[in-house]
Amino acid sequence: MERVLEPEVMDSAEEAIEYDAMDFTEVNSAFAQEAIALGSSEQAVVLDAGTGTARIPILMCQMRPNWQVVAIDLAASMLKIASSHVQEAGLQNQIRLELVDVKHMPYADEQFDIVVSNSLVHHLPDPLSLFRELKRVLKPNGGIFIRDLFRPCDKATMNALVDSIGTEYNVHQKKLFRDSLHAALTIDEVKDLLAEVGLQAVEVYQSSDRHWTAQRRWNC
Repeated sequence: MERVLEPEVMDSAEEAIEYDAMDFTEVNSAFAQEAIALGSSEQAVVLDAGTGTARIPILMCQMRPNWQVVAIDLAASMLKIASSHVQEAGLQNQIRLELVDVKHMPYADEQFDIVVSNSLVHHLPDPLSLFRELKRVLKPNGGIFIRDLFRPCDKATMNALVDSIGTEYNVHQKKLFRDSLHAALTIDEVKDLLAEVGLQAVEVYQSSDRHWTAQRRWNC
């Protein structure tokens, strides 16, 4: 099944509110727990690329109170909600929110100990630019934890996945999910991109019936 792009940025207030209202608690908690397990160090500077409304960095910082997270997104409406969540959690000193394009980041080379990203890659028309930037800003032995949807092999599989998400999602939310599946990469495409930019020793695997994960432990 061919890739069909969706909008790169969800930046209306209505979209941000609807996205934030969707219950990803279980998925986000699993992501945060697996991400912090990449390294045992009590100190780390982390980049969260495509943070959305900052649910994941909040969970990470609650589990690692000495970690510092730079959480970036290109949607101002998402960051506005994220700011409220960070303040409610009392984590302003740990989480810095910034309006940044992941394809052109203003950070120094080898600045971060770990880079994480959840459900960003499928939004990008050219994901290669993201992987190049992640390699540039990550320390040579830095940790990597990236997770996203993978594109089903055919429409029947995609329809079954959309039907499986349950009645708690409305028609518009199901359409967003379908569009995201159609815009996602295959696991082989992800492996090819990592190889092209020279990110080595990264394990890429299917982590659910709809997700791929790319990870590398942080050798601190």
